[in-house]
Amino acid sequence: MPIIDAHIHLYPDEVNHDPAAWAAEHGEGHWATLCTRRRKRGQAVQSFPNMDELLRAMDAASVGRGVLLGWYWEKPATCALQNRFYANCVKAHPDRLSAFATIHPNAEMALTMAELTRAHDTGLIGLGELSPHSQGFSIDDPVFAMAMNLAGKLKMPVNLHVTEPESRNYPGKVITPLSDFVALAISHPETTFILAHWGARLPLLSSEPMPDNIYYDTAASPLLYPESFWREFCAKVPADRVLFGSDFPLNVYPSIDPEPQMERLIAEVHRSDLTAEQLKEMLHQNACRLFKI
Repeated sequence: MPIIDAHIHLYPDEVNHDPAAWAAEHGEGHWATLCTRRRKRGQAVQSFPNMDELLRAMDAASVGRGVLLGWYWEKPATCALQNRFYANCVKAHPDRLSAFATIHPNAEMALTMAELTRAHDTGLIGLGELSPHSQGFSIDDPVFAMAMNLAGKLKMPVNLHVTEPESRNYPGKVITPLSDFVALAISHPETTFILAHWGARLPLLSSEPMPDNIYYDTAASPLLYPESFWREFCAKVPADRVLFGSDFPLNVYPSIDPEPQMERLIAEVHRSDLTAEQLKEMLHQNACRLFKI
């Protein structure tokens, strides 16, 4: 049963060549703050692999398919650039890669809807990783609301960045009120939402049941929670609501690895004491069901 990693990022060669300069030229300052910074010891927060290097990393970790997520870009033009790049990646490796599109509602409504429809027609299977709070618009923005409705009609799940409210401060951190995600799911019942980073513990912190259209991914787990969290979360939330995601090429074990190692997170999952059935759901079956792959 091949592992499906439902949360991977990848960038075009023009970005990888000089990420900081590219970000400055394209007005993507928030992305640069998060993705090009270095830790206190000088270690890069993440690497910038090309497509072949990503596939080799997947092979080393026995990941059969990777789902490429976009970014919460500040400019509609950057969203379009990412979408075209991902369409080409999927076309080149349809057996190994799937991809989500990204949008920014600062574009006119007709242009935003056209971009989302075009992405769907070129084989992209979802929308995200989006972050209204980081991109500078409200969850009830009318263009964003129309995009969420269209995503539901097109059966494209929407992945949303969620910030752990009790995490340490770091450059580029943006608070994402957890109640907003519940409101968004209730407002768009036909749309499937995947809350990244375990949804920042949303179902564990809430006394109310979560809407049926909310799922969670495990991206960046070791940076946020101890190994025991896999078991703790799945003790309250059924494993069929959780998608394995690494957040590669983010280095999620900076105190151990000089470069990101996808296989180390997979080893952590297998140490989690989850049942064989829970592991099957999280590592393969849930992504197959939600993404029709």
